[in-house]
Amino acid sequence: MTQQLLTQAINHSCRILIGKQQQVKLAITCLLANGHLLIEDLPGMGKTTLSHTLAKVLGLQYSRIQFTSDLLPADMLGINIFDNQAQTFQFHPGPIFSQLVLADEINRASPKTQSALLEAMEERQVSLDGVTRALPSPFFVIGTQNPTHQAGTYPLPESQLDRFLMRIQLGYPDRDAEKTMLQQQDKGDKQQVSEVMSYQQFVVAQQLSIGVHASDQLLNYIIRLVTFSRESQQFANPLSPRATKALLSAAKSWAFINNRDYIIPEDVQAILPAVAEHRLRSNSSDINAQGSLSQILLESVDPLA
Repeated sequence: MTQQLLTQAINHSCRILIGKQQQVKLAITCLLANGHLLIEDLPGMGKTTLSHTLAKVLGLQYSRIQFTSDLLPADMLGINIFDNQAQTFQFHPGPIFSQLVLADEINRASPKTQSALLEAMEERQVSLDGVTRALPSPFFVIGTQNPTHQAGTYPLPESQLDRFLMRIQLGYPDRDAEKTMLQQQDKGDKQQVSEVMSYQQFVVAQQLSIGVHASDQLLNYIIRLVTFSRESQQFANPLSPRATKALLSAAKSWAFINNRDYIIPEDVQAILPAVAEHRLRSNSSDINAQGSLSQILLESVDPLA
């Protein structure tokens, strides 16, 4: 039943983001694995639409933070304001206190504000004036960033990129998908986004996906992949133990979405570019580029060895 709801959520989202089924599946896989997602692409490609659609379809409380060069950590986290009547400070939470937070154009903010967000992502809590406040559960951040060659951007350091479980790109739609978009606009058709599953049901799906079985052979395959990245001279940034765990959790979620309770090598191969490419190459990687480092890694390691 839970897997059927996930399938419905994917199909419903694909009616909004036409021709982007693979990206939608990867995004939901990332959230199912309890990870944060980074979407990098040119403006106007549907990054914000995907984020809002996922929040609505999965029944998650949603907020959007537009990152600008003058955004301060307090604008995002919240602030204590003195209440004259109560003669005490009252905490006013910022937009970070939502189940799904869209950090829009994250690389336009200063490194100080970026660091405050990344700390909240890692700890899933916020500390202000000596008081620690837990963020909602579940808690996801979908960060979007423009290509670093555009003006006014502050590239995320590799250590901060590593905090995102996955990075995807939406890319241009194909001719048929773009024509369908124009036809809908010409007819005045507006696809309505509706809730497919509640966030409680999504949490249940998360717990079930953790139980997906990974055989010793499959674990050895993941180990061989990360070991090759560390021993080969082709990779300036080898995969860390955090990346190893990310590969396993993402592969479990991908298998679960595909109605299996066990992982096969094809699951690892399907999610590896989104999980590993931004870690291997750094903040300028293009996961769709021909001859990308993740593809070299997949082609160099035999899953049946």
